Amino acid sequence: MKLTGSRSYLSCEWFGVLAPFDPTCRLVTSPLFSPLSLGALRLLFAVYSLVTTITVLVFESVRFHDVHSFFSYFTDLSYIGLVAYFWASSVQTIVFVLSGQKAYPLQKWPRILQLLHVLLYTTITIFPIIVTVVFWSLLASPSTFSTRYSAWSNVSQHAMNSSFALFEIFLTNAGPSPWSHIMPCFVLFACYLGVAYITHATQGFYTYSFLDPSVEHGRLAAYIIGMGVGYCILFTIVKGVCALRCRLVSPSPLGPSERVQSEAIDEWEHIDVEQPKESTGSDA
Repeated sequence: MKLTGSRSYLSCEWFGVLAPFDPTCRLVTSPLFSPLSLGALRLLFAVYSLVTTITVLVFESVRFHDVHSFFSYFTDLSYIGLVAYFWASSVQTIVFVLSGQKAYPLQKWPRILQLLHVLLYTTITIFPIIVTVVFWSLLASPSTFSTRYSAWSNVSQHAMNSSFALFEIFLTNAGPSPWSHIMPCFVLFACYLGVAYITHATQGFYTYSFLDPSVEHGRLAAYIIGMGVGYCILFTIVKGVCALRCRLVSPSPLGPSERVQSEAIDEWEHIDVEQPKESTGSDA
């Protein structure tokens, strides 16, 4: 049992879930805004992104009768990630303010929820930027701004999404994602290819034209490899920017206080360590 707990603990540590979790409250503070302002801004983004998602879903359903394909687009899936993150982070930040800036609930929640939160943070700082770059470089057309609805939805989902991500990257105290996040998030990104081709098999269309092998031929492999390489480069850049920001403006530097030492592991699991025996005359 002790060995199993130790392995689980080290595994979580490897993914950036340390104990104690976020002792300096980086996830709910900002170098520029007070916790109250940060919570209010996150709540504003949460409401706006949720309203945008519902509006797009309803409009596509009523106007184009196309609701079945909503969850087939990486744009919509990554935007739902933004909705989830900003609702979660705004609630945590507001509770932190109400507690007198002493603590927030996630710090005491199960480690799996802490892990899911930090992984979600990593995805919302990477995926929206990929969506923005791919859309405006490969998919935008004259119809992008052909109607008020089209202009608003495209700006909201393909431009403001990256603004939300950049807000978290530059204007919060959240530390850089650990290198261990690069693979699980890449797997999520790569799995979207499966969604795209399942959509073609079940609904008869490609969500993005550049994924159509009958049109792109040999360039399809180049697009897929290019996006994979682009993801790795972007992850590295975002990690570097967050690390630099923490070094320059964070309230306390990244250092031993936020790293779990080997002694801390022993203390955390200290259940049955022998207490020192009292000295007796025979010991002399």
